[in-house]
Amino acid sequence: MADPVHNPWLTLIGLGEDGLHGLSSASRSALESAEIIIGGARHLDLVGAGTRGQPWPVPFSTAPVLAARGRPTVVLASGDPFWHGAGGSLLRDLERAEWVSHPAPSCFALAANALGWRMEETLCLGLHAAPYARLRPLLGDGVRLLCTLRDGAAAAELASYLSDIGFGASLLHVLERLGGPKQRLRSMRAEGFDLTGIDAPVLAAIEAVGRGLPQASGLSDELFASDGQITKRPIRALTLSALGPRAGAHLWDIGGGSGSISVEWCLAAWGATATTFEPRADRLANITENAARFGLDHRLHAVHGRAPEVLAGQDLPDCVFIGGGGTQALLDHLWQILPPGTRIVANGVTLETETLLMQAHAQWGGHLLKVELAEAGPLGRMRDWRRARPVIQWSVTR
Repeated sequence: MADPVHNPWLTLIGLGEDGLHGLSSASRSALESAEIIIGGARHLDLVGAGTRGQPWPVPFSTAPVLAARGRPTVVLASGDPFWHGAGGSLLRDLERAEWVSHPAPSCFALAANALGWRMEETLCLGLHAAPYARLRPLLGDGVRLLCTLRDGAAAAELASYLSDIGFGASLLHVLERLGGPKQRLRSMRAEGFDLTGIDAPVLAAIEAVGRGLPQASGLSDELFASDGQITKRPIRALTLSALGPRAGAHLWDIGGGSGSISVEWCLAAWGATATTFEPRADRLANITENAARFGLDHRLHAVHGRAPEVLAGQDLPDCVFIGGGGTQALLDHLWQILPPGTRIVANGVTLETETLLMQAHAQWGGHLLKVELAEAGPLGRMRDWRRARPVIQWSVTR
């Protein structure tokens, strides 16, 4: 049995389409001495794993690797094991001394070299097991993206998605079996895409043509699925400014409505996440739809229930937004459970909520803001001002 301190039992090997010919001597030595070789069926064939080979289970699981702990084992991955590869999944259960990695050029590096694109100016995404909507916040005129795909059929699906959201004029490069003798590159516009016979592994390169989402807070209300219960665009922009999204921060959105605040919170900062609590079960569908529409299904989660009871057992947030259902009991509960430094922002339009937030300001301090907006609308053949209900906003750092 291997000594994990001086002789790691697991070797991660990045493999290209050239198979054994592209491997270093260290990778070859690890393969020769391995008792078990784990990888996709194509990878096992490329190295001639024979009876030592074990294909990944479906659905994917790291269980076969963990079951081999202590025995000389090789895991095969495409290119760089730590760029959308098996390496990241495995390391949650392994100590650093247990493994060593020998990477090969990633598919992204191979694609950039095939196209002559600067990698530092190119966005790289793994769409082989993720929805195409993950592209939505990133797309914009002139943006270049490299995306791994599930299989050959996914290229046409991607082209259809781009066309549906107004990016049909984008140039789509389809790169097949990069780095090997069967490498192929074909290109055409997303609209009218009709390439066939696409071989896996496949990667798509997108030269985007179209109008992307605005980068400022306050997206158009029309972009959201809603039953009318939505924080309107100007107030949403002011609310996001008060919340102050930061990279990796988590938001509790209490009384989510359509989830528009949570969506824009997640869009505003890298890795920001949100949990939206909504007491009405019929509104959860809109929240979930909006998360999916903006490619945020992995960062925004909807929970049915009424605060403060529904908050029990939830991971504590960095910020809290109260968009509906604010009560003295809820504010007292939040003040008790939230750690110092947590930001709280609450909006209200009723006289009762205004009184509640004015009392909260008197008790705990912070900033109190009253916003009165009016928009121009038709009045016969003329126009007049249509006044919205005043909104009172209380914000404080615990």
